[in-house]
Amino acid sequence: MTESEARRAVDAVWRIESARLIAGLTRIVRDVGLAEELAQDALVAALERWPHSGVPDNPGAWLMATAKHRAVDRLRREERHGRKLAEVAHQLRTDPAVPPDATALDDMGDDLVRLVFMACHPVLSAEARVALALRVLCGLTTGEIARAFLVPEPTVAQRIVRAKRTLAREKVRFEVPAGQELARRLPSVLEVVYLVFNEGYAATAGDDWIRPALCEEGMRLGRVLAGLVPKEPEVHGLVALMELQASRSAARTGASGEPIRLLQQDRARWDQLLIRRGLASLERAEELGEGIGPYGVQATIAACHARARTAEETDWGRIAALYGVLARLTASPVVELNRAVAVGMAYGAESGLRLVDTLTDDPTLRDYHLLPSVRGDLLARLGRGAEARSEFERAASLTQNQRERALLLERAGTYDTREYPETSGDVR
Repeated sequence: MTESEARRAVDAVWRIESARLIAGLTRIVRDVGLAEELAQDALVAALERWPHSGVPDNPGAWLMATAKHRAVDRLRREERHGRKLAEVAHQLRTDPAVPPDATALDDMGDDLVRLVFMACHPVLSAEARVALALRVLCGLTTGEIARAFLVPEPTVAQRIVRAKRTLAREKVRFEVPAGQELARRLPSVLEVVYLVFNEGYAATAGDDWIRPALCEEGMRLGRVLAGLVPKEPEVHGLVALMELQASRSAARTGASGEPIRLLQQDRARWDQLLIRRGLASLERAEELGEGIGPYGVQATIAACHARARTAEETDWGRIAALYGVLARLTASPVVELNRAVAVGMAYGAESGLRLVDTLTDDPTLRDYHLLPSVRGDLLARLGRGAEARSEFERAASLTQNQRERALLLERAGTYDTREYPETSGDVR
């Protein structure tokens, strides 16, 4: 195996296994910062050894075993951790490197839920909770997280470092809380779970438009939460939203991985089982609450698309109204951008453009590539080709996703007026 082949293999394994690896190590060492360092040490070891030895049959277990050995070595070198060494060393001796059965694998999955709740502890600010969870759960870089939240990269880096130190200093426990404490942390946990899913649904950076493993992990975590708090309507609303969005996954990319926008998708490829499950979860959310919350509203928007047999049958008027409801609940400029797309589809491009133009001076959208992308769509539909080309080129310069950049540059060259962004909770 060449070094470049090994690096590609390590990158692929890391994207799949990093969250479980960090969660499992956090259970052992009780320090999420140390767990991430040990996981990174194991990654370096893989880069050094796999070109010569090849990729092991169970690469995730290999990384875990290597990280555990590094944990023991590290603790032995630090005499001040003598008591902790004895405790951790005993656990390492009794915790096998390779999970012996399905139950052990389920335990590894449960570690992810515990890690989400740990990262969402109220001792951290809301911004720090989300940034830390995306770092350790998704393996996103600080740059990717910064772009997702439209904030400077150094700000995100500082949040993550401080969050790890705070969790260690406050000795936050690695567990799923109960009672009022669970209810207090739940909104932040739901936000993190959806961000995990959304990073898989439309990756902020890299060569892939979709990262299916993150979508699956987000849905799995959502279903676990629905089991933990079955009477919380927003949990079911989030599960519905993720399942309805994920139902389109097979139709969202072409044979070469290129993005296919909503109106051009082959709806016969939409997953009808996920649609039925999503609609059932939405019905459950509606039954439980007097009024559905932001995730439930977004799920209702996604359901409008799911119920439309063809693109032409989409009820854009209702979608625009629902985005109005969502805007009142969240006061988000991104939601307003989505509303502008829906208004443009329902009532004409000129109406949509008027709404978009009210957002152009919003500082949080200054470097948000979907703002010029949406504006380019609307201008192209109005026959203002030169302006549309400029907007598509600007959007291409702002996105960090290679697939999306290629699509935007193609549209800049052709003024394709047939392609519009998705409007099911995210303009992507």
